[in-house]
Amino acid sequence: MTKLKGILLTEGMHGMISQVEGLAKALDVDFIHEKIELNYFWKLIPPKFTPVQKFVFKNKIDKKFDIVISCGRKSVIPSIYLKKKFKNKIMSIHIQDPKVSLYNFDYTIIPEHDGIKGPNVLPSKGAIHYLRENELMDNQNYLKLQTSKDKKVTLVVGGPNKYYDYNDKEVDEIFTKIKKNFIDNNYQLIFIPSMRTPQRIIKKAKSYFDKNQVIISEVDKKAYLSSLKLADFIVVTCDSTSMISEAAITGKPIYVAQMKNIKKNVRFRRFFELFKTLNIIRDLEDTVETWKYEKLNETERISRYIKDQLNNYDFS
Repeated sequence: MTKLKGILLTEGMHGMISQVEGLAKALDVDFIHEKIELNYFWKLIPPKFTPVQKFVFKNKIDKKFDIVISCGRKSVIPSIYLKKKFKNKIMSIHIQDPKVSLYNFDYTIIPEHDGIKGPNVLPSKGAIHYLRENELMDNQNYLKLQTSKDKKVTLVVGGPNKYYDYNDKEVDEIFTKIKKNFIDNNYQLIFIPSMRTPQRIIKKAKSYFDKNQVIISEVDKKAYLSSLKLADFIVVTCDSTSMISEAAITGKPIYVAQMKNIKKNVRFRRFFELFKTLNIIRDLEDTVETWKYEKLNETERISRYIKDQLNNYDFS
């Protein structure tokens, strides 16, 4: 049977790419990625006030696909436009709350902590993503030669957003806890930055931690995968529900390095409450405990349901 073809629409951010590519791979479709660019002031207008017209976005998209998987605000209008244009000849799936009528899509995948329900809503515990256990295994040795101790802790760092500003005091507090809880107890640190991590924080890590620690200074997917596989404990900064969700595929204890929010963060709090209920995360404090939980693989669970729907979908 010929594989279905997919087109992935995002703004190009790691968290979004992880989600659309993760679903596409789980569905076993051949896909291309289209980074959406909006025209003029439409970049500033919420989707619910934006006309579903071609002049809104710059991308020229030909009909060489069966499935549209979109994620993020900028991709909402192009996804709806393609569905209206090709109707049942394509299946459209949007990830995250599109802030428009959910009936513009065949399916929407929305985190459970958003509290949104509907007949075409597939709720996910946390964010779906691209990580697979076999990928972690395949990349395990990528950083192994750089490590020298049996016990390891991985620190995955995000970056400033509208909820967290990453001021120096808070970063220092996180680094101090990492040193006290882990390094002083003979753990080796693997520091992993993301696309949003400012250079000042990477430089601070290099100067704060001793030379026996592994500090990755640029975005490196293989290093990220390797660090998750090698770690005994994983610490993730609180600004990224995506990276916390990705780490949960390991089944390893995950500490969340909390920071003071600069804007009301209800969705984050709901996410943390859910993951604490599932026994996946605990806040990074001054002590270390070991615990277990069932590995979380929402991408696989949701993709199985969509595959069943695809088997009965009429693309004519």
